[in-house]
Amino acid sequence: MTAWEYATVPLIVHATKQILDQWGEDGWELVQVVQGPGGNGLVAYMKREKQA
Repeated sequence: MTAWEYATVPLIVHATKQILDQWGEDGWELVQVVQGPGGNGLVAYMKREKQA
């Protein structure tokens, strides 16, 4: 069975692509983007296969 690890990443609107590209280069896959707490900004939920 595949084990996953997860991360939540705050996104800066003017640098969203650069942030997601960097996490992608580190092996993270974007799962979802939602509004941050209180409607402030955006938060990305990321996952990648857990290393043994």
